[in-house]
Amino acid sequence: MLSEGLLVSAPGKVILHGEHAVVHGKVALAVAVNLRTFLRLQPRNNGKVSLRLPNIGVKRDWEVAKLQQLDTSFLEPGDVAAPTPEQVEKLKEMAGFPEDCKGSEHLAVLAFLYLYLSIGRKQSTLPSLDVSVWSELPTGAGLGSSAAYAVCLAAALLTACEEIPNPLRDGGHASRWATEDLEFINKWAFQGERVIHGNPSGVDNAVSTWGGALRYQRGQMTPLQRPPALKILLTNTQVPRSTKALVANVRSRLIKFPKIVAPLLDSMDAISLECERVLGEMTEAGLAPEQYLILEELIDMNQHHLNALGVGHTSLDQLCQVTGAQGLHSKLTGAGGGGCGITLLRPDVGQPTVEATKQALASCGFDCWETSIGAPGVSIHQAASLDAAIRQALNGL
Repeated sequence: MLSEGLLVSAPGKVILHGEHAVVHGKVALAVAVNLRTFLRLQPRNNGKVSLRLPNIGVKRDWEVAKLQQLDTSFLEPGDVAAPTPEQVEKLKEMAGFPEDCKGSEHLAVLAFLYLYLSIGRKQSTLPSLDVSVWSELPTGAGLGSSAAYAVCLAAALLTACEEIPNPLRDGGHASRWATEDLEFINKWAFQGERVIHGNPSGVDNAVSTWGGALRYQRGQMTPLQRPPALKILLTNTQVPRSTKALVANVRSRLIKFPKIVAPLLDSMDAISLECERVLGEMTEAGLAPEQYLILEELIDMNQHHLNALGVGHTSLDQLCQVTGAQGLHSKLTGAGGGGCGITLLRPDVGQPTVEATKQALASCGFDCWETSIGAPGVSIHQAASLDAAIRQALNGL
């Protein structure tokens, strides 16, 4: 067990292209967005393990000795194993939660307990720890906040329990783990995601682990080679939506109008592939203005396709109109029906234009962040290297 504290972070994600089409076997491009979740782990000798999640109001403490006495034989030793429904029910009993608990705060605690007990039980005794997590990502917005949380937990617990090495031991202010260690982190993070979501695709935790961009099709994930970090506005319309209902509606429309909807899905697949090609060119040859123009055209076409599939919303139309008035191009990201949208910021867009756009979006009642996509994946930091505001938020936990 490591004696020093750890500070790790992991990014959220957005879908650049391929929403809904991916459900029907087409290509989707998922990219890491540089809004991050931060986790501070501090070893203790007070015989307790504590979890602090201020974004969702969680403060929990457990006596390590009591956890040590519990029957954890239901947690399979050895290789990373998927949590079964029976295991999740056992975790609920340990946490003192009702059987029907489904709130984000309950599920976050269950994911922590699952990873803490599964990874920590390989030690001679369960470690005494303080774990605090703070995030720039809004929850429930389709931005991979739960995956970033699970990735941070997996990375920190595996490092603290010396299942993987601490990269910072070689010096530096922020660092990444080796490829085989990232694969191990990703496997454990996926299990944390399964506690929270039941049957996730694995895309969110993969993007949060590896960063950059990832192509996803029929369960196969392929990282893009060093995609460019593109500046964007990320806007949350704060309009709630049901992903399940939206997916079902697209499927119904495909059955009703197969000769109309099937070509739309094929066209969306072609948009994803063309975007992948352009991003590859931008990586190899630098960022040319004409490539940004192509990306903007692809954004516009895909947004129209998504509207034709019936997953648009008046709030998203408003987002496109507000940004379009400033010469910017936007599309929904994720399930649609409200939720979030992304706006590409070309290098020639001045800061006054960006600020005016953000103010106009805020006047619509939207939340807006100026950030980038293609961000680095899970990383470990020296505390001194973090932005002062983030350090202050973490120190206040």
